[in-house]
Amino acid sequence: MSTLFTPASGLCAIMLAATPLVIASAPYESTMGLVQKIFYYHVPSAWLMMLAALVSGTASGFYLFNKKLNWDRIAVASAELMVLFGAIVLITGPLWGRKAWGVWWQWDARLTSSLTTWMIFCAYLIVRRFGGIGSEKLAAGLALFGLANVPFIYVSVNYWRTIHPTTNVVPTLPLSMGGPFWFCALTLLLLYILFMQLRIRLEEQRKQLDDLYLAVDK
Repeated sequence: MSTLFTPASGLCAIMLAATPLVIASAPYESTMGLVQKIFYYHVPSAWLMMLAALVSGTASGFYLFNKKLNWDRIAVASAELMVLFGAIVLITGPLWGRKAWGVWWQWDARLTSSLTTWMIFCAYLIVRRFGGIGSEKLAAGLALFGLANVPFIYVSVNYWRTIHPTTNVVPTLPLSMGGPFWFCALTLLLLYILFMQLRIRLEEQRKQLDDLYLAVDK
């Protein structure tokens, strides 16, 4: 584990504790009011959901190409985090949408593709857990399929009619909203990095334990 892990964990804990105060300091949006503050968790979580899918899919591709276990560990670690941040997105989105749009859910391009990609990585974890021998390669194929959906999720709101805002919202935020937003985004990004290190380390220790069991059996 990196020597920076402990201080980074402390910094992340402080930043996480500060996010409610930072969000509270941001002004209310003129039309949605208080409920708009879900934005500060929802959008960074959506970014990390897509980042985790990209990392898992890319690592899976390298694993299929060169069979190195390090890539497989990265893939499964990021897949789990994709499911975690995706769950946050799929919970906070309807809570915000009910107030903003008047409906909990709409089967538009972005919402549907986000749900589909999240389900693909849920299937990835299920295959890894119950697929038996060779399940790592089958799961890697699923991760590549999920990876292919990520660009579609991002651009879908710009090319199809949808109730979801387009991708130009964040760059146009005023400083009073942009500051809290980027603080929350950096906090969750740091959390993702720390969780990745922990999860990869767990996979390494699991491999060492399996090797010890095999050595004892011999």
